Amino acid sequence: QVQLVESGGGLVQPGGSLRLSCAASGVRFTINTMAWYRQAPGEEREWVATMSSGRTTNYSDSVKGRFTISRDNAKSTLYLQMNSLKPEDTAVYYCYAQYTVPTPSGYMYPELWGQGTLVTVSS
Repeated sequence: QVQLVESGGGLVQPGGSLRLSCAASGVRFTINTMAWYRQAPGEEREWVATMSSGRTTNYSDSVKGRFTISRDNAKSTLYLQMNSLKPEDTAVYYCYAQYTVPTPSGYMYPELWGQGTLVTVSS
């Protein structure tokens, strides 16, 4: 079964740190872009950070300088190191991946989402 499984969420005080992990399993093809999104209570899901297969990174302005995205291709795992956490970072964090599937007529680019992991920043 193709899936993404996040872990590492929890309760942390303002100014603290957490490291999220996202393990991809069952994907037999090349994973291209991987990313983190988050959804705060009552809000729309928003993009947080992206890492391409070439390791180019991009961050939303709200997390730039505090969060670091990285990936271990050998382990098919994506990470998000979150430092200097603020109460407004409280959200369910979702992992996203896009991969390439060759077909007789060309390529397909399926997308995957994880089930989410809750991060709560509170004193």
